[in-house]
Amino acid sequence: MQYAIEEQLDLKFEDAINVVKQSFKEQGFGVLTEIDVKNTLKEKLGIETGDYIILGACNPHLAHQALNEEPKVGVLLPCNIVLIRNGDKTTIYVMNPEVMSELTGNENIAQLAREAGNRINLALENLKTQVKAEHT
Repeated sequence: MQYAIEEQLDLKFEDAINVVKQSFKEQGFGVLTEIDVKNTLKEKLGIETGDYIILGACNPHLAHQALNEEPKVGVLLPCNIVLIRNGDKTTIYVMNPEVMSELTGNENIAQLAREAGNRINLALENLKTQVKAEHT
C-alpha cells in the first residue's frame, strides 16, 4: 500500500497553496497547521531548500468518529498535505488515510479511512478540473 497519494498540478506554487486549501475545504477538511519547511530549515539550520509546505488538514466529523472508536488513533491525525515546488508546477502528496486501517487493524477505522480517502480523491479531482479549466 502506498502511504501517499500524489498529484501534479500545472499551477505555480504560490497559487497552489490557496487552491488546495479551498478544494479540501469543499470536502470538509480544514487546515489546522501550516509548516513552511523551507523557512524553518533556513531559520533553524541555515539550510537553503526548495519551496515545501506541509498543511495539517482535518475533517472534524471523521476525526471525531475515529477518536471515539479508537482514542490513540490521534497520533495519525491530522492528515498531512505536502506541496512542493516543481519548476512552474506543484506536486502534492496527501497521506493515504487507509494507512490508518492498516496500522490499527480496526474495521470501523477502515470504513472511516475509506470515506476520508474518497473525499481526498474528490478534492484532488476538483483541483485538476479547476486548474485545467483555468488553463483553457
